[in-house]
Amino acid sequence: MSEVEKRTVNDNAYYKLEDRPPLHETIVLGFQHMLAMFVGIITPPLIIAGVAGLNAAETGFFVSMALIMSGVASFIQCYKVGPVGSGLLGVHGTSFTFVPMAIGAANAGGIPLVLGMALVTSPVEMIISRFVKQARKLFPPIVSGTVVTLIGLSLIEVGIRDFGGGAGAENFGAPINLMLGTFVLIVIILANRFGKGLVKVGSVAIGLVAGYIVAIPLGMVDFQAVADAGWFTAPRPLYFGLDFSWGHLLPWVLAYFITSIETIGDLTAIAETSGEPVTGEIHSNRLGAGMLADGIASAFAAIFNSMPNTTFSQNVGVIQITKVGSRVVGYAVAVILLLLGFIPKIGALVSVMPNPVLGGATLALFGMVATSGIRIITKKGLTDRKLFILSIALSFGLGINYMPEIVDQLPDLLSTVLESGVTVGALLAIGLNLLLPGSSME
Repeated sequence: MSEVEKRTVNDNAYYKLEDRPPLHETIVLGFQHMLAMFVGIITPPLIIAGVAGLNAAETGFFVSMALIMSGVASFIQCYKVGPVGSGLLGVHGTSFTFVPMAIGAANAGGIPLVLGMALVTSPVEMIISRFVKQARKLFPPIVSGTVVTLIGLSLIEVGIRDFGGGAGAENFGAPINLMLGTFVLIVIILANRFGKGLVKVGSVAIGLVAGYIVAIPLGMVDFQAVADAGWFTAPRPLYFGLDFSWGHLLPWVLAYFITSIETIGDLTAIAETSGEPVTGEIHSNRLGAGMLADGIASAFAAIFNSMPNTTFSQNVGVIQITKVGSRVVGYAVAVILLLLGFIPKIGALVSVMPNPVLGGATLALFGMVATSGIRIITKKGLTDRKLFILSIALSFGLGINYMPEIVDQLPDLLSTVLESGVTVGALLAIGLNLLLPGSSME
């Protein structure tokens, strides 16, 4: 039996962290990771661009910057630049955790307010990276799981709106829109249910591509923006500008808290899948360095016109499937994302995607986000205490989403903070977890 075969049998990883796969294998593995994360990277900027009213060219640029900054952040996380970066195969993109906060900011002040709030609050994760144990105590599974569930449920409204044709569409709810969105959803379900390996992992991407192709002969895709786009773009710092609002501060702070906890879970899963230790000083140092990379990358992303970056959970599945935990593959992912971002026609192709296609995919994604939160909560059982915290947080969080005008008569600063259902639900979950008798670490 060869050395590689022995590794395959005796260890979790076919290629371990410090191994260097052959170049052709590295490129193929990099593309596999890119396909698994591509939809997750482009969907948040597409949603926020729609809310902010960006035109096709601006939307394409916004998507391109998201790809570029994901590539930069992925390289830093994998390469480990001094004390920054875990050194594990952790790749980056925009977490859906930030989408509800970004929607609120985009409605209030457009893209400048989104980027300004992302920049100002990015030090939150840098600070938390120095207090990993304390952060986990403040956000135990019942709190983080409740917030993740709320985020998924809150975003379903966005998904169903796109499913019908998008905000302000003259033919909103037209049968052609509903049929196209349903087709995308069916493809995703079939690929996820009956597919294996990367077909299963990339089911959402497959659904998007299939829906996009079907929409072309239906006359639902205008390629003029693609024709007008150039072949190369360069990052332009502060292209959209920056803005700030005290009323939006708390929601963004909470978002960074949540993604910090997600990063801890993601990096732990990556380390375990890669055959690396998940306890002790080495792992603790990696967690802190990985969270620090998240915070610094998010600050740079805001300056270079992109939303915050964090490690991507879906790519843990790719590592489990391929049995490859080599950080060199992360470098390949970073290069591929950079190349995609530097070619404006890629961003333009994404920007003209019909809303029903995006809606069919995002409905599936947001449902997965919500159920992943429930999985976090129930991982160690579902006690009466957990049920009570979950029910109160969901009731008020979703209640605010359904009727945000209930806080309109409060002072401006307070109403801006409390008009976010995710923020209200998170505050209630944190408070009840600390106040109610029982294990606060449930």
